[in-house]
Amino acid sequence: MDQYIGKFLDNRYEIMERIGTGGMAVVYKAKCHWLNRFVAVKILKEDLAQDEEFRRRFHDESQAVAMLSHPNIVAVYDVSRSSELDYIVMELIDGITLKQYMQKKGGKLSWKEALHFTSEIMKALSHAHGRGIIHRDIKPHNIMVLRDGSVKVADFGIARLMSSSQSTMTQEALGSVHYISPEQARGSHIDARSDIYSAGVVLYEMLTGRLPYEGDSPVAVAIQHINSIPLSPRELDPSIPEPLEEITMKAMASSPDKRYVSADAMLADLEEFRKNPNISFDYTPADLLASDGEEEPTQKLGANSVQVVTARGIHGERKHTHAERSGEDEEYYEEGGGGKSTLVIILVALLCLVGVGIFLWSTIFSDIIFGAGETFAVPDLVSGGYTLEQAQALPGVVDQGFTVEEGEYVISETVEAGKIISQKPEANTQVKVGDQTITVSISLGKSGLKLDDYYNQDRRVAESSLNSLGLVPVIVEENSSEISAGHVISQTPQADEYVEKGSAVTLVVSLGPKVQEHVMIPLLGLSLAEATRIVTEDLHCRLAPVEQVASNEYPEGTVCFQSTPVDTMVAENTIILLKVSTGPEMTLPPNASHSPAVEESVPPTETSVPTPTPQPTPTAVRLSRKSCVVDLPSEPETVNVRVTVGGVEQYNKPADTRMRKITVTVEGSGTQEIVVYIDGTAVKSYTEDFGS
Repeated sequence: MDQYIGKFLDNRYEIMERIGTGGMAVVYKAKCHWLNRFVAVKILKEDLAQDEEFRRRFHDESQAVAMLSHPNIVAVYDVSRSSELDYIVMELIDGITLKQYMQKKGGKLSWKEALHFTSEIMKALSHAHGRGIIHRDIKPHNIMVLRDGSVKVADFGIARLMSSSQSTMTQEALGSVHYISPEQARGSHIDARSDIYSAGVVLYEMLTGRLPYEGDSPVAVAIQHINSIPLSPRELDPSIPEPLEEITMKAMASSPDKRYVSADAMLADLEEFRKNPNISFDYTPADLLASDGEEEPTQKLGANSVQVVTARGIHGERKHTHAERSGEDEEYYEEGGGGKSTLVIILVALLCLVGVGIFLWSTIFSDIIFGAGETFAVPDLVSGGYTLEQAQALPGVVDQGFTVEEGEYVISETVEAGKIISQKPEANTQVKVGDQTITVSISLGKSGLKLDDYYNQDRRVAESSLNSLGLVPVIVEENSSEISAGHVISQTPQADEYVEKGSAVTLVVSLGPKVQEHVMIPLLGLSLAEATRIVTEDLHCRLAPVEQVASNEYPEGTVCFQSTPVDTMVAENTIILLKVSTGPEMTLPPNASHSPAVEESVPPTETSVPTPTPQPTPTAVRLSRKSCVVDLPSEPETVNVRVTVGGVEQYNKPADTRMRKITVTVEGSGTQEIVVYIDGTAVKSYTEDFGS
């Protein structure tokens, strides 16, 4: 049996069953007993846990990933590192992997489904890349499809911060070789565009039902990623829309510089195609092929690799390999293609002449013929201390048709974070119509700290993140019916704003739905049916198992005890204990005999001993119950509560401080002193009359 099944982690997560195994960790289904929900717990494998450096990196990178909060990314709730165990607590997904979904569909999806899934993936990558996280292992196995058709990107287990070492060595854990980018295969510098390449491969597979490269070994496949260009999707299936093919091939360009510059750029093309399936992006071979001087030249591959393509259009006929050329082609290649070179030289010369002509017309002749034209003075966007949004709304900008564009962000000792620090062109420069674009640089402040989005994150994760950045978290709690208790509702300043080190960041944290309270109604003397109706329907509370007790005061079948005192406030769903009378307690008269026979009395004689005066039978002490309300401190998360009555302990249990207060039922007779202890310290002492 698995050693973790049935185990409690940090006295909170109960491991229930194993649900998956990866290269670095084992994933279990668990129950969080604090928040009463099921989660997925990923525990680092024992062999890797022996490497202290690996454990440190696993913990640091997992904490970074925990900062991500997006509908298309599997949420990370908690990260734990101790001397015994390293694990991550994640959202438990009810769905299947994209790979399993494709297999159920026969390996190939409709282009509309492929468009939907790819758009969702790119939204997730845009969020992660915007926070400096590269996934490095995008593949259908790490993409979850939920029952409602939505998508969540999972397994950031080998994700890497962009600011950390970017070289991916071959001995490190890599994603599946069928989806890695050429730079990953080389073990060279990677960035967010490596994820875009892998997403392109996933899109290719969804559209065509096959992988772009196959081989007898991982090395053979990796070499093809470096040196080859795959068959275009429409060569495999002409029904695939041409614009979607263009997007796929641009994402899979062998050179990072030829790919989309960001996930947002690729998402923009996908959205344009969604709006207009007949759009043409006009991506040429030059947009896709590696430029001369790339670090890895094209090499001839062995028999196990797919066809090497040196140049071709996306939609045109593919060039023949050496084995496919006709005799006429062979002769051409042997001659070196001299005629073709001459044609290229002529075309280049003509282009140069056209370029010179356009330059002369735009700079000299147009002014001579048509005059210099109207000019505008560039407004000053620096001295006013404007933000980008404020500058874009200035009358001098709007009225004269200027466009203010966001440029680079710069750390500044003098300019407040978020304010414009410089502009190009400079203020009062004269520009012509059509040249009315102003690019501004924006201050990051002294420290250049950009706030993450903590919405719906666990309070402790958000506080840990802020503390690690040198910021001061300020917690404000309020009720929320939408956000789970202990999670962030909102923040001030907002996400993506820049703040100074040491600044305070206010987190509004959910207390969960507001609990309605009602005034406790007197139930004594009512029938059990009527009391039950009042408790469940009027007070919206719950009944504990009803006890039957003797009562000289209340008739049989009526309520003779209620755990919550009359006129006190009781929260909905509180458990209330009722006792029902069985009638008066039966007692025997003094000197009563249990024998059914009645003996004849003997008249006293002179020698008889006088009958002693009968003594009253002692009556049992009657105990009453009272409720003791214990106010819990805000921290730590768990405390031990102990209650004594007249010096005798009646309650001793741990309590979760997030409950704010608990009610303890105690018993006694007469007037007794009740003392409440929290973690061994007396915090409350009062007397209670149990006879009242």
